[in-house]
Amino acid sequence: MSLYAVSRENGEALYAQIARQLEQEVATAYGPGDCLPAEGLLAVRFGVNRHTLRRAIDELVESGLLERRHGRGVFVLDSQIDYQIGAGTRFTENLAALGLQPENRILCLQTLAATERVAQRLELNVGDRVFWIETLRTAADRPLCVISHFIPAKRFADLDTRYTGESLHRFLTATYGCPLRRTESLVTAVLPQGDDAKLLGMPQNRPVLRVKSVNVDDRDGTPVEYAITRFRADRIQLRINP
Repeated sequence: MSLYAVSRENGEALYAQIARQLEQEVATAYGPGDCLPAEGLLAVRFGVNRHTLRRAIDELVESGLLERRHGRGVFVLDSQIDYQIGAGTRFTENLAALGLQPENRILCLQTLAATERVAQRLELNVGDRVFWIETLRTAADRPLCVISHFIPAKRFADLDTRYTGESLHRFLTATYGCPLRRTESLVTAVLPQGDDAKLLGMPQNRPVLRVKSVNVDDRDGTPVEYAITRFRADRIQLRINP
């Protein structure tokens, strides 16, 4: 017998009833980061098989309320972060203003030849050397986005020996006297590519929000950074400001 009120006679699917009741329970008895009981235990409590219980959990994962973490269980998610994109967007400052402690990990820092797309965005010649910096940004130990930064190597000749992972825009301003201003942001929903899903701790078949942006030197308008950011779509809400 179920310890929860689910009915097999009212015409509503069992998984939908369970999802609704779990949503109410999460709202009243759980906080962000809390782990739900094991699916097997929940199946017993609702008097259903694991397949039905798992489908109910899937509904709440899809809605962004819960998250499955491989080998660890099902956890309650925070509400989406309201992340603002504008001319002066700064990742570190944005999250700090929301009371979140941001962290930045360098995954790759090397020089390579500019492809046609990168050269076009940075107003370079194809084949010109650029720094490619790949970073993982987290808040409260939860991955939020992966960013590919492309920066002209000639303009910032020793960047690869001086940059250690702090706010990149703050570093460019403090070290080279180069304040940045964003001039373009193109947002697209795409499936994660390469190692992005693994780095972001998400399924390969869930979309990310990809933002392609160009930042220029605010003093003379010269493009100095082309960035491709992949946000976890279930953890971020992008607010586009003029």
